[in-house]
Amino acid sequence: DLTFVTGSHVGELIVWDALDWTKQASECNFWDSSVHPDVQPEIKLSQSPNETSVKHLTSDEECVFAAVGKGIYVYNLQMKRVIACQRTAHDSSVLHIEKLPNRQLISCSEDGSVRIWELREKQQLTAEPVPTGFFNMWGFGRANKQANQAAKKMQENTPMYFLELVGDLIGHSSAVQMFLYFGELGLATCSADHLIILWKDGERESKLRSLTLFQKLARNGNSQL
Repeated sequence: DLTFVTGSHVGELIVWDALDWTKQASECNFWDSSVHPDVQPEIKLSQSPNETSVKHLTSDEECVFAAVGKGIYVYNLQMKRVIACQRTAHDSSVLHIEKLPNRQLISCSEDGSVRIWELREKQQLTAEPVPTGFFNMWGFGRANKQANQAAKKMQENTPMYFLELVGDLIGHSSAVQMFLYFGELGLATCSADHLIILWKDGERESKLRSLTLFQKLARNGNSQL
């Protein structure tokens, strides 16, 4: 009710205050590997608008999920930073994304693919002490011990996340421009190949079929008795 978010063709995301129309925060380094150290850097002379453009945004009131170029980025509104990213989520531009209730995310792309992702927390590794080099030989490094411990504590208390691919819906031969999610009823995708495909959760449907079969067998057994 108090905040809204916008994204631009130059890859800038801005969090706005809905009451006084001022900027609360902004992010414009989605493609910068120095900001996201877990990501392998890519050597490029220049970046086209398709690689940096924010195509779509969705939110669960805790995070903003941004489709930027070929990638998906998770921006935490409280921390005011990107907490997870998948820079090459698809082979071409991501056109539409939507957050599901169970920490999952659906994305569709110009490459004709529809993918399901899950936001998972990384296992924290024990942080190594920061060496103080030459000054440690003479005892001068002890003054930095408290600062190092504070930095270590902050690192341990900050959860790290990543997006893991958990499903790939193969059926379209051209760009999937949008989809509609209907919860337990399934998913509808529309594409430039002139097809609308309705999808169901296979595991859930299998359980429902088994349940229906057992109920039918139970009814038949009672009628014979």
